[in-house]
Amino acid sequence: MFRRDPVKLALARVSAVLGADAGPLLGLTRVVFRRGGVLAVWRAGQHAALSLGGVDAGGVFELASVTKPFTAALAGALVAAGRLEWHAPLPGLGGPFRRLPAHLTPLALSTHTAGLPMHPARAAVTVFTRFHDPYGGMNAPDVIASAGRWSGWGGAPPSRAPRFAYSNLGTGLLALALAYAAGEEASAAGYGRALASWVTGPLGLDVSLAPASAVVRPAGVLGGGGVTGFGPLAGAGGLFGTAADLLAFGQSRLGAPPLPLLRPAGLPRHLSGVAPGWLVSGAGSEVRWHDGLARGTRTGLGFNLGSGAVVALLARGTDSPLGRRGVTPALLLSLLGAGEG
Repeated sequence: MFRRDPVKLALARVSAVLGADAGPLLGLTRVVFRRGGVLAVWRAGQHAALSLGGVDAGGVFELASVTKPFTAALAGALVAAGRLEWHAPLPGLGGPFRRLPAHLTPLALSTHTAGLPMHPARAAVTVFTRFHDPYGGMNAPDVIASAGRWSGWGGAPPSRAPRFAYSNLGTGLLALALAYAAGEEASAAGYGRALASWVTGPLGLDVSLAPASAVVRPAGVLGGGGVTGFGPLAGAGGLFGTAADLLAFGQSRLGAPPLPLLRPAGLPRHLSGVAPGWLVSGAGSEVRWHDGLARGTRTGLGFNLGSGAVVALLARGTDSPLGRRGVTPALLLSLLGAGEG
């Protein structure tokens, strides 16, 4: 007897849940999950979390940049509670943020339009000297100071129109500010406590900065068995969680209050906009998504406002620098109906 192809079986189940034929995505799915992982989908009360390559469907993964939507959800919760405003300058929070320039707002930081670089300057060195923990030698005051130096202390808001420039520094700074606005200390630990109080706790999620169980072992070109450290920039990529956590969080976003939608200059061609914590795609800008790349795992989460579909991808291994790039977002967008297989 021949063993039935597990990837084909998984895509058949995905097709049943999403109400769309995922069969043409067979090749792309094989590439993404060549070292195993979890493919999870939800729509209209139906769901599936499918193990591929022997990885436990309930396994805990490092979420990498899929942390960013959680950070934005914390911002949204604080805005709803009247503790924060999307357009309010961070200096208004006082404390360690009082000397930052006024153009650094929660909206600008959460949409990568604040004009900050990808990393603090010292990461150009520590990415080599501390490969698995490039921000670990920094503390929260270092992050705030770095953002201030890049922006110009006390500088006026930029006169030019906002421009998209993806920034871990910006999201990490935002997370520290959110912790402070929530009554916690401006630190990675304070961010973790605020997130638990305002987002993950109320939703009943096990997503956190300190996983309760063993993490699915990284693999691949950038792996080496160790997870990635984010130090004081934990709000940009430091969370851990399962596929079930991501599906539940995605479902909660379908019913959440609408977020501001921006269409700044400099967007990559596969994006139609950006919202706090989310990249936006689709002809009608109906798809919200984010992917993540850790040292030995890849992640993806997205939802379609039109179809009500939620998709989560957790895969072992990383894209080879010599091979096809962007396969994880390509599969994610295709499953959500905003891309081509």
